[in-house]
Amino acid sequence: MTEPVWGPVHRDIVDLLADHPADVPAVVDHLTKLQDMLVRLPPLEESCPLADFNKLYLTITSSVLDGLYDDRFVDPVFLSRLDVEFAARYFDALRLWTDSSPGTPKAWSCLFERMRGPDARPLPSAAAGVNAHINFDLPFALVTTFDHLESEPVDGSDQHHDYLEINNIFADKIPGLRRGYLERWQLLIDMLNGDIDDWYQGELVEYTRDVAWRNAQKIWRCRHDPDARECERTRLDDNAAALGRLLLSPLGAFLQ
Repeated sequence: MTEPVWGPVHRDIVDLLADHPADVPAVVDHLTKLQDMLVRLPPLEESCPLADFNKLYLTITSSVLDGLYDDRFVDPVFLSRLDVEFAARYFDALRLWTDSSPGTPKAWSCLFERMRGPDARPLPSAAAGVNAHINFDLPFALVTTFDHLESEPVDGSDQHHDYLEINNIFADKIPGLRRGYLERWQLLIDMLNGDIDDWYQGELVEYTRDVAWRNAQKIWRCRHDPDARECERTRLDDNAAALGRLLLSPLGAFLQ
C-alpha cells in the first residue's frame, strides 16, 4: 500500500485544503493551521522545507492583513482580492501534489519533493518557495484579480501603488525572517556584513515582483488566446523550476 503523501497528517491537510479561503483573514487562518501540520510531517518535522516557506508566507500575509485593518492601502478591495487569488494558487498546487497529479507545477514540485529529504537548509527552502510563488503564481493571480474586478494592470494606478507597497512590507520583515533561518556561523558573517545582506535581498524581492507585474501585463494582453496563455504558463513554470532547483542544490547552501 502506498503511503499517503502527507504521512500521519495527510487527513488533516486534505480536510484543510478542501476549504477555499474567501478573504484575507481566512488565508491567514489556513496558513497558520498548515504550519502546525507541516512541522509535524516526518521525517524532517520542524526542518520541513515547505514549513520554512510557509512560515515566511504567513508572516507577510499577516502583515498585509494588519495593513488592511490600518487603512494602509489605497484600494483595499484590489489588495484583498489579490491576496486571496495569490494564496489560491499555492493551495491549488498543494492539492495537486496531494493527489499525485502530474499537473502539479514544476516550480512547486522541486520544493515539495524535498519534504521527504534530503534535508535542505531553511533559507534556500524559503527562497525556493518565494521563487515559485512570485515568479510563477503571482502574474496569473494578478490577471485573475484584474479580470474579476473588470480592471487592468496599469503602471501608476492606485492598484499598482498598493502592489508596490507590499515591497515595503517585505523590506520591513526580511531582516528578522532571514536571521531566523541562519545558523550560528552564518549569523556571525551576517553581523560582519552589516545591513548589506538585508539591502540586496530587499532589492531582489523588489526586482522579482516588478518582473511579475510585467509578466502579468504580458499575460493580460494575450488572456483571450489559450495557446499564447499556455505558452506563457509553460515558460514561467520552466524558468521558476530551474531557479528553484538551483536554490535547493548544494549551491543553495551558500545562500545567506
